Amino acid sequence: MRTPILPPTPMGIQHAARLLGQGLLVAIPTETVYGLAADARNGQAVAGVYQVKGRPSFNPLIVHVADLDAAAEIAHLTPAARALAQRFWPGALTMVLPLRSDARIASLVTAGLDTVAIRVPAHPVARALLAAFGGPVAAPSANISGRISPTRVDHVTDPEGGLDGLIAGAVDGGACRVGLESTIVGWDDDGTPRLLRPGGIDLPPLEWVLGQPLRQENPTAEGSTPKPSAPGQLSSHYAPRALVRLNADAARDGEFLLGFGPVPGDISLSPRGDLTEAAANLFAMLREADDRSAGTRIAVAPIPDDGLGLAINDRLRRAAAPR
Repeated sequence: MRTPILPPTPMGIQHAARLLGQGLLVAIPTETVYGLAADARNGQAVAGVYQVKGRPSFNPLIVHVADLDAAAEIAHLTPAARALAQRFWPGALTMVLPLRSDARIASLVTAGLDTVAIRVPAHPVARALLAAFGGPVAAPSANISGRISPTRVDHVTDPEGGLDGLIAGAVDGGACRVGLESTIVGWDDDGTPRLLRPGGIDLPPLEWVLGQPLRQENPTAEGSTPKPSAPGQLSSHYAPRALVRLNADAARDGEFLLGFGPVPGDISLSPRGDLTEAAANLFAMLREADDRSAGTRIAVAPIPDDGLGLAINDRLRRAAAPR
């Protein structure tokens, strides 16, 4: 049976909330990408997320909650975390924080860690669903693990490579506005803030609120830990079927060129070189390039490695990593 697409109406949202309450899986829109939601308190439901996605059980999930008060029932919020939450929630910021002992979150959500990744999404449909459900949901991207993240509901239910027939429903919230996963911030034992994954929020505003720079690392580098401390840290991730070559000024024989700015390409992430536009287009255009290249070879034009370009290049490097 095909997965039903639910409208973003009060009736559709209530139906999705009932499915979640029954321990079933529902794809939901957020401003970043579509998430595969399960009741974060139901270990069997969360196990279903790992099974459907083919996701390694050592890779933790992000918990989505309705507001700051709901987050405080699950995680210990330091003053620095509260400052970020008050500025960027609801929005594309995930924080990795100490897990409360009374959080009642399934241990699979945190992959056995004593921390939890948590955020408050901004998408109005996601917020309405969280309010209707009345509890936290674990929601990684609604795709097979390691493949391109979905930014439209038809990506979720694509019969070839999507989750069609594997989940109870998918709520149609339109195209995702940001189009890249959330920025993830955590803290070292000494209280130093660390960028765990670049994403939909630029670093300068985060550092301004924190009053200090974020320590950065390259989790794709040789010698980095094989066990993620936050979602989205696996070296090969967000990958199309095709092999990907980066920083290409022109296509080689047999390559489909994904352009940017002065490199026009077969299609372009942003002809005017706008990083916000490129971020919103990235996953949808990677899918198009994969289809039009027949899953063989994709070349990608150079992307400036600043602002949102940091997150775009992070996803592209993982898409191009050896598999």
